[in-house]
Amino acid sequence: MSTTRRSALGLFGAAGLLATARPSAAAPAGAASRDLLPGGRFDQFVAERAAADQFSGLVMLVHRGRPVLTRCHGLANKERNVPNTPDIRFDLASITKGLTAVALTQLAQQGAVAFHQPLGAYLDGFPADVSRATVHQLLTHTAGVGRPGLTNQRPADEDSWDSVDEVWQGMSAYLRTLPSRFTPGSQFSYSNDGYFVLGEIVATVSGLSFYEYVRQHVFTPAGMTRSDFFAKPQVKADDSIALGYATQPGGVRVDATTLPGFPYVGGPFTGAYCTARDLLRFATALHGGKLLNPAFTHLGTTGKQAVSPVDLPQGQFYGYGQVEAISGPHRIVGHSGGGPGRANNLDVFPDAGWVAIVLGNYDTSVRPIVDLARQLILG
Repeated sequence: MSTTRRSALGLFGAAGLLATARPSAAAPAGAASRDLLPGGRFDQFVAERAAADQFSGLVMLVHRGRPVLTRCHGLANKERNVPNTPDIRFDLASITKGLTAVALTQLAQQGAVAFHQPLGAYLDGFPADVSRATVHQLLTHTAGVGRPGLTNQRPADEDSWDSVDEVWQGMSAYLRTLPSRFTPGSQFSYSNDGYFVLGEIVATVSGLSFYEYVRQHVFTPAGMTRSDFFAKPQVKADDSIALGYATQPGGVRVDATTLPGFPYVGGPFTGAYCTARDLLRFATALHGGKLLNPAFTHLGTTGKQAVSPVDLPQGQFYGYGQVEAISGPHRIVGHSGGGPGRANNLDVFPDAGWVAIVLGNYDTSVRPIVDLARQLILG
């Protein structure tokens, strides 16, 4: 469950990024031009990438709530020759952080959690310096909690965890052994572990498991009927779930479930599985006020922490499970996700009325696909 250098760079390299829903006076960027329709420039580019074995998965372009292009390429399961289709569920990787951030923000909306409170107000057992980090700092990757983002450091017995309880209890215990990496609030450092701690807060405050809370309060109200956190045996057995194919030395791709470090189950920072339609439903519900009230929707979808170009390209801000990118007069809202056998991106263009989704079960970068979609949408 640690972040490898490949996965961390994947998260940032194809960053799908966040914006407020404030209307823009700019020209109507990206009206459904031929370049974005079936057979157009974007469709052809993705097909060329797939034909070169550089992409396997699904792309979806949606304009003002109407899908204008949905295209699938490659296989969800090579051994059983199962094709990728719109009904296939993909590992969201770090797009999962958006679900966790919504869960935490819902609890803040209810008054059960306060962003300025330290994590020690909700959880016991952490070193004193770690306990001082606030919920806001955990959400914005400025808490200094856990391992560095670019690390292969893992709990010694992680590969032996073979139940949801073992994963949860094992990671919870492990994180309590780690000191703070820097003074909370003093710098940005992308942290999967910080989001695991947020999931612990969700579970402790709500009285539900993290998984059950997300099912009841995120998936259900958003209408995400085909989304869940699946355990490794089900991922391997269910033909409606795409296996990830990780690139090995020499360019060989192997089933990621066979590699050390593939978790028994995902959690608050990675490993929710859903279809492209369900991811669209999440974006629509979040920006449409179905998951949070208007004030907290704005709060939850507003960039907060300026990120240096070392961490992300210039002009981006990390918010609550989201990143904000600025392109001329336009903003882009969302998140990316990457790791062995997965490369994803969610972009919401609030003023232009577009949503662009890329879900892949290769770990080859989808940045060229994301960049072309942005170029064509924003003009």
